[in-house]
Amino acid sequence: VMNGEMKVAQRSASVAGLGAASGYFTLDRYNMAIVAASAGRYTMAQVADGPAGFANCLKLTTTTADTSIAAGERLTLHQVFEGQDLQQLKKGTASAEQVTVSFYVKGNAAALYVCELYDGDNDRHISQSFAVTTAWNRIELTFAADTSDPLNDDNGASLYVSIWLHGGATYTGGTFVSNTWVEADNDTRFAVADRTSIFDSTDRTFFITGVQMEIGATATDFEHRSYGEELLLCQRYFQQWGGDLAYGYFGGVASITTTSNAFMPLLCTVEMRANPTFAFVGAASVYDLRNNGNASHPLTGLAGDQLTKTVAGITLTRSNGDLTADVPGQLIGANSTVGRLQLSADI
Repeated sequence: VMNGEMKVAQRSASVAGLGAASGYFTLDRYNMAIVAASAGRYTMAQVADGPAGFANCLKLTTTTADTSIAAGERLTLHQVFEGQDLQQLKKGTASAEQVTVSFYVKGNAAALYVCELYDGDNDRHISQSFAVTTAWNRIELTFAADTSDPLNDDNGASLYVSIWLHGGATYTGGTFVSNTWVEADNDTRFAVADRTSIFDSTDRTFFITGVQMEIGATATDFEHRSYGEELLLCQRYFQQWGGDLAYGYFGGVASITTTSNAFMPLLCTVEMRANPTFAFVGAASVYDLRNNGNASHPLTGLAGDQLTKTVAGITLTRSNGDLTADVPGQLIGANSTVGRLQLSADI
């Protein structure tokens, strides 16, 4: 598990008003997945409130309850693994391995949720429920081996480790089967008796940290890694530049191709999982292209161009047409720390 002790939050330490869409919002590698969005809303944050030995945890706080749950609603917290990192599980062979998932959890009150392993390559899953109290407790769940259907040996989304936090009748109408690999059947996935919805009250909170997955039937002590190690692992999936200084520099030297356009390369810190997508935070005008005697030229547009796993090209636009062509330029913040350039290859 990457970022298991919740150290790395490149995007943001806290985001409020979530619940309308899926995505990566705060802590790296932890996706909040939504199907048929609920009326419920929540805040997702990295907070300094971990159990002994853990400085940080992920905290979810309900801010709007959902009093009328539609059948198709679903909210899960998950991390996705590439198939090429899971071949040691021997899944789909006679010598397939058991897997133990462990983590620390607490909440504002007693609760019951579900931990699921979902094989996205073969549409199979296995689940177990776990209880939450108001004190930090370590949950240790050993999942049965699966001798059916091997995982793909590639960089695609093969295995999802998910925490089910909310679900409608589509996912609760069947009979919950604990710790048994079966073909994915939606109506049993959150059908455990006395399940909790994180949206049942605006007082509801959920804290988690120390997430670990290992081969075998025993949960060993959590394997701590340095912040630098965790960051490099996370940067295979997400990297960003900027946000530190009001006049901070972004990327490399820009080549001014016309009076309105420039091209700038971003050299990836580590090779990314796949060719990334590009995004920028804030308005284009918070990015300033300095050109020809350090003259200021706030931008009117930015776009990804020629994106690869190791180098990403960014096209910079200044619609005023006052750039000096064939002269190098440097992209900096326009007296703002809002601007951030982002590359994502998350799954």
